[in-house]
Amino acid sequence: MTLLEAPTAPPEKVRSERSWRAALGLLPFVAYLLVFLGGPLYFVISGALSDADGRPTLDNVIASVTQPQYRAAFTSSIVLSAGTAVIGAVAGAFLAQAVLTSRPTSPLRRIVSTASGVLAYFGGVPLAFAFIAALGQTGLATQFLKSAGVDLYASGFRIDSLTGLALTYVYFQIPLMVILITPALEGLVPQWREAAENLGASAWTYWRRIALPVLAPALGGATLVLFGNAFAAYATALALTSGSIPLLPTAIASALSGNVLAGAQNVGLALGLDMVLVIAVVMVGYVLLQRRASRWQAR
Repeated sequence: MTLLEAPTAPPEKVRSERSWRAALGLLPFVAYLLVFLGGPLYFVISGALSDADGRPTLDNVIASVTQPQYRAAFTSSIVLSAGTAVIGAVAGAFLAQAVLTSRPTSPLRRIVSTASGVLAYFGGVPLAFAFIAALGQTGLATQFLKSAGVDLYASGFRIDSLTGLALTYVYFQIPLMVILITPALEGLVPQWREAAENLGASAWTYWRRIALPVLAPALGGATLVLFGNAFAAYATALALTSGSIPLLPTAIASALSGNVLAGAQNVGLALGLDMVLVIAVVMVGYVLLQRRASRWQAR
């Protein structure tokens, strides 16, 4: 039998073998998800829907949305996350567009891209310490502004207030937005702008009627990611404010540790379930918007 006459496997069998190999390759990842995501999620849901004796109940969920301290924490988290997401989205989009208009070999593009990749994940205790050292009551920036005639703390500013916390969050929200929106901005076809200019459209008309409608799904999806990023942040807020500002993550930690009310661990799990539901809604919205945005990027 020659090489040309060698028997070959049917295409259906080849596809079946490839699918089994792909499934086997996914097993470690699936096991990882079940252990480190599925297990804790089951613990949160079962604890939120049962009392201290293990009997099914909805009292914990009702308490998590009706008791004043938890409702205040939920409201503060929503306001803080939405505000910093919008500010970060607008500032990050303008920064990304400014960088993309520079030359591809420009040092500015490399510096901003590298800095965004680092600063987007700079948080927790180091970020809180940096802002305390800069904008605390005796911080370097505070003393410099005071010598220039601007007394921040005399005007009511405090680094451990909701405004100070929002300023700290914006520090990592803007770089994250640059990372998220840059591919969408790079996907704008230059011929669209040339065609609009040939038809007499101004720069504002091009952005209002062509670029922004195309970028709207990507901008909306990136803003949702920023919202979820701020909504789930815990270490930065705790280190900066010591829990003085009611936020959902700190309220969960206090309830689980019994710092506020003994025996409220199941209420803390119900608060965790509320957070999971909010993040789930955010991620579903992000996936839908990204699917819509990919239609234009594919073209």
